[in-house]
Amino acid sequence: MITIAGKPIDLKVIIDSFPIDSMETKIVTSLYESQTIYRYASFDQLKFEINLRANIVRTAVELSKSGFKFRTFKDSMCNPEFWERTEQGGFLLKKNVSPYDAISDIYANSSKYGTECSTAIVIIYYGALLRMYPKGLFDSVFPDLYLYSWQNIDSDLGISTKESPSTQTPGDCRYFKNPDFDPKTPEWRGENVIDLGNGTYYGHDIGIKTAEGMISALNKHRKDATSETAYLTNSVTNPDYKHLSNLYYNYQL
Repeated sequence: MITIAGKPIDLKVIIDSFPIDSMETKIVTSLYESQTIYRYASFDQLKFEINLRANIVRTAVELSKSGFKFRTFKDSMCNPEFWERTEQGGFLLKKNVSPYDAISDIYANSSKYGTECSTAIVIIYYGALLRMYPKGLFDSVFPDLYLYSWQNIDSDLGISTKESPSTQTPGDCRYFKNPDFDPKTPEWRGENVIDLGNGTYYGHDIGIKTAEGMISALNKHRKDATSETAYLTNSVTNPDYKHLSNLYYNYQL
């Protein structure tokens, strides 16, 4: 269910704002049919979330087709023209470099980059925002980028995780857990993925797979064939769409 300024809104009113059979209409329908009540202050705020979710999906697909490599943090790599690789394996934005240009370079010169799946999700979020934020806004909101683990995410992204067993919306970040992963390869303890809205998910290194395909790929990295199988958890991770929307519309004013 969707409410705007405290009042329910008809599904057709929202869908008519987007192309027929588009990713945006899939997202609208998913939010509308959810048991969760999604509350928005304005129609613009709702449209921003729908557009950003759609761009998260598109950016994930784009990254899947690129030369962006999977590497553990100890072997991570980045373009030194824009980033300094830290001892931990993260990417720290160089001084006097535009954050907008630095994120754009990851997509333009993807073969110069390699990192783990959690960092890839954050790169997808920033890449999706590149499609919506003007350069001036992006640079002012994210001046000190550091791409590493979930603990080092810019606060303006507002990343949060909740347990939501019944809700599944395109653009969600989901997690496949591999409880009995081989301790020799801890990078296979699980896979952060983006829900692509068509029954498939994108996970960095595994690629685009169904849930069964993700589980099968992770199961190859268990202690042994009799160990507990990998599975899709109920956790759902998203950026703070409302906050990012407010930043966008305040900038436009």
